[in-house]
Amino acid sequence: MNQDEIILARLSDLASRSYQKNIYTYSDFLSLADVSLFLENEKDYLYAAPYVYGGMEDAERCMIRFGDETVLGYTEEFPICLLRISPLMHKFADDLSHRDFLGALMHLGIEREVLGDMQVSDKEAFLFCKESMSEYICENLNKVKHTSVRVEEVSELPDSLIRREEEVLVQLPSERIDAIIAKLYHVSRDESIVLFREKKVFRNGRLIENNSAIVKTDDVISVRGYGKFCYKGVAGISKKGKLNATVLKYV
Repeated sequence: MNQDEIILARLSDLASRSYQKNIYTYSDFLSLADVSLFLENEKDYLYAAPYVYGGMEDAERCMIRFGDETVLGYTEEFPICLLRISPLMHKFADDLSHRDFLGALMHLGIEREVLGDMQVSDKEAFLFCKESMSEYICENLNKVKHTSVRVEEVSELPDSLIRREEEVLVQLPSERIDAIIAKLYHVSRDESIVLFREKKVFRNGRLIENNSAIVKTDDVISVRGYGKFCYKGVAGISKKGKLNATVLKYV
């Protein structure tokens, strides 16, 4: 079995267990590519009412829950906790990056599959993780690089870290997806094509490798390493024949 087959087999087992035992079952946190793989095969799991969620709207790393309230007769929250990792003495803390926090967690022997998205700002991080790992992380993560930290469970992200949308007007030669990415993220067309070859572009959660595909209104595009945006369509034509298009850029 290759890696994709292993993932799909694991999801099939979870779906079958939920359906046969009338219980909710949950996957580990899946990467954007793995979620895309699931969505491509979603029809095979619809009998078990799958639902994708990562702790917040538009999360990239998500869990899949199998089971539905209308069938099971009760509701159950996703087993996801939100942790705040902050310096004991903010004034003397290192300038800590996403890589620094993730490296400290990996150093504890924690598998990536139990960790969801992480938002980093002003030397602290907010991390979604599996509920079963929350206590272990709180008790054992005490240093990131040279900075002593504390970890506590919190109920929600601060307003400053909630993803917001910025409306951007761009001029495009066409509605091809590579043209939009090149314009929005200030890269050349050739550089944007490389992103497709490296499997870094996703449309509505699904991997897309066709760089000449036409983007439709309300398509959500994720480009790993660059960001995410929602295409809102053409608002008019410029005097030089370019398309004036509106994009909601997540910031």
